[in-house]
Amino acid sequence: MAASVLLPYMVSSGTLPKILNKIITAAVPENFNADFLGTKLGFPGGNQRAFISWAKKCNMLTIDGTPTQIYKNFRNPDFQGVAMVNALKHGYAELYLRNEYCHELEKKQFTKLVSEVTGLPHDNATVKAVGNSFFNAKEFADFDAKAILPIPKKAVAKEKESRNSNPASLVSENKLKLGLNYTINLVLPKTDDPAIFDAIFKSLKENLLNE
Repeated sequence: MAASVLLPYMVSSGTLPKILNKIITAAVPENFNADFLGTKLGFPGGNQRAFISWAKKCNMLTIDGTPTQIYKNFRNPDFQGVAMVNALKHGYAELYLRNEYCHELEKKQFTKLVSEVTGLPHDNATVKAVGNSFFNAKEFADFDAKAILPIPKKAVAKEKESRNSNPASLVSENKLKLGLNYTINLVLPKTDDPAIFDAIFKSLKENLLNE
């Protein structure tokens, strides 16, 4: 079987960026299905439903249609470009294995790469659809971004709980207050002169006890 089935694509690839733009403004659904795509996003057509398969292969949706963290990050303007990079590198991993900078290829060279990976002719309809889908989605990607993707709140809470339950981790976050306790063994001379005792204790107070 041709490897083209591994590469995500939409026959109506021009619809892909339109759906992605709608996702940015729409609320995150519990399940991204045909009803959500048609009713909430306004794309009820049969060809447009191919987006669901595309999104699953690009790890924007789980196999059961649940939006992933990549999906959620894509809706965030600060992390949209990075999220799409992750989506493309996941969905088109076969291409990236051949050329890790395949996103920098011109359309003609990219089509040639798809043809080599799939074993299909360069003018095959599927090869063209793969290329068009990739380039349309790539418009949202920022391959030069060095942003840090947000960590889910659950992960942050779990990390705090782990630190609080580990005394060793608290040491690195708080300054240690060290104190010294010492014992002085004093041998007093045999004398009945109180002036000598006064002098001894006065010296102790001035030189040791006040520090």
